[in-house]
Amino acid sequence: MIFSKRGKAPAAQAPGVSSSAPGNAASSAGRYGFSYLPLDEVYLDSACQTLRPDVVQNAMLDYFQHYGACGERAKYDWGVKVDEQVAAVRAKVLKWLQLPANQYSVSFTLNTTYGLNLLLTQLPKYSRVITTHTEHNSVFLSTISYAKRVGVPRLLLERDQNGNILYDPAQFKNAVVVLSAMNNVTGTAVPNLKQLVADVHNAGGIVIIDAAQAAGHAAELIQNLPADAICFSAHKMYGASLGVVVARNALIQQLELTFLGGGQVSAVGTDSYTLLNEPHALLEPGLQAWGEIIALGAALDWMAGFENAVGESISAREHRLATTLYDGIHAIGKYDIISPRGSAIVSAIPKGGDGHRIAVFLSKAGIRVRSGYFCAHHWLEGQLKSPPLVRFSLGAHNTDADIAKAIDYMNRLAKTF
Repeated sequence: MIFSKRGKAPAAQAPGVSSSAPGNAASSAGRYGFSYLPLDEVYLDSACQTLRPDVVQNAMLDYFQHYGACGERAKYDWGVKVDEQVAAVRAKVLKWLQLPANQYSVSFTLNTTYGLNLLLTQLPKYSRVITTHTEHNSVFLSTISYAKRVGVPRLLLERDQNGNILYDPAQFKNAVVVLSAMNNVTGTAVPNLKQLVADVHNAGGIVIIDAAQAAGHAAELIQNLPADAICFSAHKMYGASLGVVVARNALIQQLELTFLGGGQVSAVGTDSYTLLNEPHALLEPGLQAWGEIIALGAALDWMAGFENAVGESISAREHRLATTLYDGIHAIGKYDIISPRGSAIVSAIPKGGDGHRIAVFLSKAGIRVRSGYFCAHHWLEGQLKSPPLVRFSLGAHNTDADIAKAIDYMNRLAKTF
């Protein structure tokens, strides 16, 4: 039998690390910052959302318990503290992305999909909208909607085997280009992203980047990237559930705003209103998720201090563990891996097995992975005609023991098909 009667795998506890010990021990075997996570629980779905370190949870709890007031409205001490904290997080985001505060603003929303739609549903007409065949539905569907709304053609580009986007710069003339910096299924980065942005701008177009995966796994792809807007999700980079839109002030100011409410205006008449002279506010109608925003600041600080505490960066840790996972699954011989070796996202197609079934059985062993098409239906199901995949996505909490356990059970399952 693969599993015990209770359906649980034997605990894969790392030597010398107690599952009840604080998660702040700087050990490659332990879970730095995740004291609540037992060592025999394996979570490999960070591409959907990362787990939240203790300090992030504490920052949110501190807000709710000690100064849980509205921002941008209250003049009393709690409200003032919220405003100060939120302003600090906006500044941290720009510093992290290495973008100038006099040209860009940081707005908060629900998630990456919401941010992309917030821009595209209010963006004026350009000559065409361009994306690629391999996009997440957040990009694929919102660009379909934009093309229909303004009545322009939509062009789909290809990517080569290394992730480079294939294009003719002339295609970008007065175009809106929307694409991901890191593939949601394979974890493949876009090596020619900065050159593409430059070519789009030279042709008079604009670029909107889906950085949902890159923000947590490959921040260097989007740092110092002069795109017109970068959208990502805090919950994919150790924060609470939150979307972030970092956009050029010039782009925000050309939007034809139709999504309006409190927090965006300085005055309202009978049939008119005056917008605030703060670009970030134009994408933030109504009350914001103050606790979640403050938690993002804690997540950025925690990520920045990870290497000093553990001895390796998050990206180096993910690369090391992902390489071991790739090699281990590849050696089994029953899976086709479509991710590059060392990617923090490892997606595999079972040769004869069912991806959903494999995910269910792994879950019974305490190993949590995704199965299916991961919101890339056009590419995987429509173009590649692929059966459901199994996706392992790593995060800062993962350990060598997690990977060993995952490989072991993938090997056991392979013997059943």
